[in-house]
Amino acid sequence: MKNSAARRALRWGAALMLSWCAVAGHAQPQPLRIGLVGPFSGGSGDFGNSARFGAELAVKEINAVGGFLGRPLELVIRDDQAVPDVGRQAAEDLVLKEKVAFTIGYCNTGVAMKALDVFQDNKHLLMVPCSQGTAVTTKYPPAQSYIFRVAPPDLLNAKFLIAEIVDRRKLQRVAIFADETGYGEGGLQDLSAELAKRGLKPVYVARFPLGVTSLHAQMRAARDAGADAIVAYTVGPEQAVAVRSRLEVGYTAPFFAPWTLSFRSVLENAGQAAVEGTMMVQTIIQDNHNERRASFLARYFKHSNETRIGSLMAAAQTYDAVHLMLWALFQAKGDTSGDALKRALETLERPYQGVVTTYARPFSDRDHDAIAANMLWLGVWRKGQIEYYYQDDARRTGVVRRKDAQ
Repeated sequence: MKNSAARRALRWGAALMLSWCAVAGHAQPQPLRIGLVGPFSGGSGDFGNSARFGAELAVKEINAVGGFLGRPLELVIRDDQAVPDVGRQAAEDLVLKEKVAFTIGYCNTGVAMKALDVFQDNKHLLMVPCSQGTAVTTKYPPAQSYIFRVAPPDLLNAKFLIAEIVDRRKLQRVAIFADETGYGEGGLQDLSAELAKRGLKPVYVARFPLGVTSLHAQMRAARDAGADAIVAYTVGPEQAVAVRSRLEVGYTAPFFAPWTLSFRSVLENAGQAAVEGTMMVQTIIQDNHNERRASFLARYFKHSNETRIGSLMAAAQTYDAVHLMLWALFQAKGDTSGDALKRALETLERPYQGVVTTYARPFSDRDHDAIAANMLWLGVWRKGQIEYYYQDDARRTGVVRRKDAQ
């Protein structure tokens, strides 16, 4: 009797399992929809599309191994055109209408700042992969904020650049070129604050609108003011104008900038002679001796069909951002509420070996920036390529720079 009952139970269980499998085989799991916002057209399109390709590659690879617990990830993409009002409309569309699980986005600081309150007011998690304006992660106190970032804040960029120029090179007469956007304004303030800590002021400040076609007069004025170093805070097209104007007026003071100087469009618009020797802050530099980066680039180029990447930083940081959010989803057990994802990111239990770095506890309830000062490199344009400025850095490329313990 017992054996007969057991056999009947097994047959019933097997039938139930087959029935469930048949239903499951026909039912398509609902995709997990993720917002993606960036400048995919216009003057910022080169690094915006690098970010898009990075996100697409991450999603494709995650879906190839089953997605999130069988649910495929789906990107809901919005082009903000690097226009603040368009970026805000994209935020409202994704959060209020599309109701995506979370959003990855913003490459331009002015655009991000216009949209932040949409995410914060609705407790919607925003992971910023590119925009570096200091205010992006300081507008709201981290303990209450739903805004996280995997790009270096400009406060760190300014510290890094002024330490390089003043402390290491002993150059004290600094000219600052800053566009009239929120990005340029923030950079000017951060740089000026770092100079002030050393008892210095900029010897010359140039402000200019986006779309400027010549900075000849400003370069001559900086030279006449005796500036022995230039720092330019603007985006790719205007960085090209700045370095080209510097070359054309014969000004030889060393030229420094944040990551925007590394964009493909700067080389294309200014020419190799104009960018040669100019230096910028980087979180990642193309290096075939680093297995993680070489593998990522091979997969990236296969996916994007590009022959030259618009911005390696934008691509790699956005790729890492998608994976970090997946880690948070697993830790939150699939709860996509802003509070659950925020808690998971602030207490991330499992390190993620990303392209840029290994993210081990990258965030806390006091700090929503994943990149620290010890993770930055000085890059330089040499013969049309971005390289490490210092050979010691190049030799240590295999050593992963992790965030200092918090």
